[in-house]
Amino acid sequence: MITFIIIVVLALLIVLMTVKVVPQQTAYVVERLGKFHAVLQPGINFIIPFFDRTAYKHSLKEKAIDIPEQICITRDNVQVRVDGVLFLQVIDPQRASYGIGDYIFGVTQLAQTTMRSEMGKIDLDKTFEERTTVNQAVVHAIDEAAIGWGVKMLRYEIKNITPPQSVLHAMEKQMQAERERRALILQSDGEKMAAVNVAEGQKQKVVLESEALKTRQINEAEGQAAAIMSVADATAESIRVVAAAIQEKGGMDAVQLKVAEQMVQQFGNLAKSTNTMILPANFGDMASMIAAAMSVVKQQK
Repeated sequence: MITFIIIVVLALLIVLMTVKVVPQQTAYVVERLGKFHAVLQPGINFIIPFFDRTAYKHSLKEKAIDIPEQICITRDNVQVRVDGVLFLQVIDPQRASYGIGDYIFGVTQLAQTTMRSEMGKIDLDKTFEERTTVNQAVVHAIDEAAIGWGVKMLRYEIKNITPPQSVLHAMEKQMQAERERRALILQSDGEKMAAVNVAEGQKQKVVLESEALKTRQINEAEGQAAAIMSVADATAESIRVVAAAIQEKGGMDAVQLKVAEQMVQQFGNLAKSTNTMILPANFGDMASMIAAAMSVVKQQK
């Protein structure tokens, strides 16, 4: 009975050693008698017990490796602390097992050295602007070096760039001065625009007032011209009526009577305004004076 149990246990052990179940996105590196034999794919695999052994197990998933913080010196000799995160993936389990002792340690050290080299090429003011360029340079450098390590660098991202406190204070003062300068520029631009708007308003006001004055003068001139024309038309009409009346029977007698009345009226007005009067020599002969005036009227006719 004991022998049977031992045989069963040995058989189970042999079966367990023969059958290897590889999980998804995982690769097992198998050595046969100490030499690389095969890479087991996900699923059920069979090996020879006591001859084959699983030497390495690799995850084929994307890995995120934290790059420790380190001190870098920029091109303008400023020390900054930089850390990041590296994303990689095992694409060749055989090379990842035999190409390097520890590929994670290797890519970490290579990322740090490349970061120091790239940060030394740029000034402190441009470190934040050139993050993308630095990230791409680190990925490219690690890809070239890790070509025999069986891993692929997917991307690298800088997490933090920490300058010294003195530099931070200087940067804060610089940013404050820049903000104050922008505020002054905005204020001066606003004052300039306000002055321009006021001047433009004054200009438009003067133009409108001049146009209004011009329109008023034109209207007044047109009104005066219309009034003069109306008076002239009325005078002409009255003259035509008088001329027509003169042509009628008894018209000249009426003119003679009107002339006599106006002469007497005018001499009467002279007597009211002054004590001294200059009379014509034939003033006593009113008839002759009227006749002289009528001769003028006839000549005009």
